[in-house]
Amino acid sequence: MFRWDIFLHFLYQDPNLFFLKAAWTTLWISVAAQALGVILGLFLALMRMSRFSWLNWPAKAYIWFFRGSPLLVQVLLLYNGLPRVIQNPAFLLPAWACVLVAFSLNEGAYMAEIVRAGITSVDTGQMEAAKALGMRYSLAMRRIILPQAARVIIPPLGNEFNNMLKTTSIASVIGVEELTHMTDLLGSPTFSTFELLLLATLYYLLLTTIWGYIQAWIEKRLDPNRDTKIEIAEKKSWSERMLGFGTRTGGGTLVSGR
Repeated sequence: MFRWDIFLHFLYQDPNLFFLKAAWTTLWISVAAQALGVILGLFLALMRMSRFSWLNWPAKAYIWFFRGSPLLVQVLLLYNGLPRVIQNPAFLLPAWACVLVAFSLNEGAYMAEIVRAGITSVDTGQMEAAKALGMRYSLAMRRIILPQAARVIIPPLGNEFNNMLKTTSIASVIGVEELTHMTDLLGSPTFSTFELLLLATLYYLLLTTIWGYIQAWIEKRLDPNRDTKIEIAEKKSWSERMLGFGTRTGGGTLVSGR
């Protein structure tokens, strides 16, 4: 039987803020891991595109390993395997640090391919023109290539962060008190894990929905045709904006549209 009393208690009361604290843990791990993954992915993408084999091949091997093995296995390798490799307790990582490192390393491999795709989407003539003006490779990449590539990188980057918010549930395996693990801690004594899993699902949906609006806003800001689209939208009739049919001719007469 579904325990509505427990579900509503933690939804509206939760005097110790267990779920809010767990949601905060989920959020900060996601933000930190994604930020580190983006930085790492940028360097890996540049190494992957390098003409020097001593830079190219290590990047390829890194991407091959972290994209080809499960994230859960990578977390467990750090959490269970690192103590066996490094016997010195001073170098052992707490559970949250293992999760953060594993998530960042894994995300870096995926972001490397996303950044590489964004860079290659920019016309090669842009770099040639920059070099003709006397710009160094690093300066041209920073001022010309990457700003243009950002429009291609941002949408999949946003999807990666959305996925990261949900992937943090893997951290529950090693005892990090994020949303999924909190449901087990609070639900096991009263056998109400199912009720609290539904509550955790609501928190995940809230986080991903808020991020969806933020991502849409960022994409609109980076749209090069944003001003043109706004002008077109302002010229549209009410029926066009709300119902999607009807177009205006040059003289302002409303005619049917397909």
